[in-house]
Amino acid sequence: MKDVVKKLPIGIENFEKIRTEGFYYVDKTGLIKELLQNWGEVNLFTRPRRFGKSLNMSMLKYFFEIGSDKSLFDGLAISKEEALCRDYMGKFPVISVSFKGANGDNFATARAMMSSIIETEAMRFDFLLESNVLSEQEKRRYEQLIYVEEPGKEPYVMSDATLAGSLKLLSQLLCKHYGQKVVILIDEYDVPLAKAFDMGYYDQMINLLRNVFGEALKTNDSLQFAVLTGCLRVSKESIFTGLNNLRVLSVTSVLFDEHFGFTDDEVKELLNAYGLSESYQVVKDWYDGYHFGNVDIYCPWDVICYCDELRADELAQPKNYWINTSGNDAVRHFIQMADGESVKREIERLIEGEAVRKEIYEELTYRDLYTSPENIWSVLFTTGYLTQMGRPEGREYQLMIPNAEIRDIFKSQIMEWFKEKVRGDGEALQLFCQALQNGDADSVEKQFTAYLKKTISIRDTYVHKGRKENFYHGILLGLLGFKSDWAVMSNRESGEGYSDILIEIGDEEIGIVIEVKYPDNANLEEGCRKALDQIETKNYEEQLRDEGMKTILKYGIACYKKRCRVACEKKIEER
Repeated sequence: MKDVVKKLPIGIENFEKIRTEGFYYVDKTGLIKELLQNWGEVNLFTRPRRFGKSLNMSMLKYFFEIGSDKSLFDGLAISKEEALCRDYMGKFPVISVSFKGANGDNFATARAMMSSIIETEAMRFDFLLESNVLSEQEKRRYEQLIYVEEPGKEPYVMSDATLAGSLKLLSQLLCKHYGQKVVILIDEYDVPLAKAFDMGYYDQMINLLRNVFGEALKTNDSLQFAVLTGCLRVSKESIFTGLNNLRVLSVTSVLFDEHFGFTDDEVKELLNAYGLSESYQVVKDWYDGYHFGNVDIYCPWDVICYCDELRADELAQPKNYWINTSGNDAVRHFIQMADGESVKREIERLIEGEAVRKEIYEELTYRDLYTSPENIWSVLFTTGYLTQMGRPEGREYQLMIPNAEIRDIFKSQIMEWFKEKVRGDGEALQLFCQALQNGDADSVEKQFTAYLKKTISIRDTYVHKGRKENFYHGILLGLLGFKSDWAVMSNRESGEGYSDILIEIGDEEIGIVIEVKYPDNANLEEGCRKALDQIETKNYEEQLRDEGMKTILKYGIACYKKRCRVACEKKIEER
């Protein structure tokens, strides 16, 4: 593997740090050129999480802000645009805030967090207190934005009016001080709304943000331009009321389509830099597949995390990095609404790699998100769990799961949903487990088939047979979890290999071995025979004998789509 000096920037969203401390940087400065040439006074970029929004905002700050180190952009694409750099680099006061941290469990806490975020940004400009341009009255108004420590002084809390006008006031003061209009950057604008919706103070947060944004972005003569980022495009009527200068650039927009996330060429270049080119197809299968505008895009967070693991272990397998960055609420809500057969079939088609045609509404309020399956399709699309295939026809899009990672999220959520559903019917679970304990293969087959018909089938054409067997293996484990007094072991080493499932029923001295097969030719009888032969050949019951199990039940279970066949052999151990 090639020795690479540059470090991989895992979780680093500060442009200056990446450029000065030896981190690898995928050049996204083309965003600056396009932003200036395709002018919009207020620009809202909506992209799924972990697609480089915060790093791009940091890049914009360091490019436009007065006093920034211009050498940070040496060798990058924007440095070749001499006229743009001459006219815009380092020429503007910049107000840059991220509302990612304004996520309190109640409105008072969230409001205090937002006040603190704005106060911290305002304190970067404490030189305004000594400005020769500002009047004493203007300096006093500036003091309303910051906490000036004085003996015996109570901690300062912004009034509602001050908070609502805080960004506008700060921009006015900076504009007067510098004699130059201000650039405003607001990252993760919708995080406070998402938390407010979850915790029940949505209306209060809507009013607060409507006032803050309305003051700063709608009636502000000190504004040069503004950029906002978020995951969702929240309906104009709820938060951007009257903001006629707002330009929304979503995942469907052709403008700026290649500036968030990694393109295929950028991924190839990164892999080559670290001597990982042989892993290209795996990276593509797992982390590519997003379609923004006219460009296919990889999730940068996943690519960087996986490359970091590959550098340490060339045999490292791809895995789901996204699942640890969010609760995957949209998928969970979607699965929970899948009691209807039509939605259930559509989910199964998506898992199989097919596309589903749906109408997409990008302007929703948070109240609308989970009120119907129709709205959730739009949420899944805008948050990156589904992507578009081809060009839309009006509001109708061909939607599909973008890659193996997101497919894995769907499958894990389906399994959790199944477990929750079966726990609600203890009587049926008891009958299934009793039949398994009694060696009643016909009853086990009948009841397991009934469960398969109820659940969302995972017939993933993108995985090999062993991974398909894992789905049925997981269903069995979900059912067996009902028996807290049984010792259930999965993929445990026994005999000369690893059995699918071993069960010890200690009080009854009964041991159960289960081997699951997925015959691609749909020959269930043959699948059962192969499963039982494997149990015998590999001597999987050895551990059960060693643990003193007197009766050994060996089950071969063959599954194909929503059908199954169960065969059982019973063996009494001699004492």
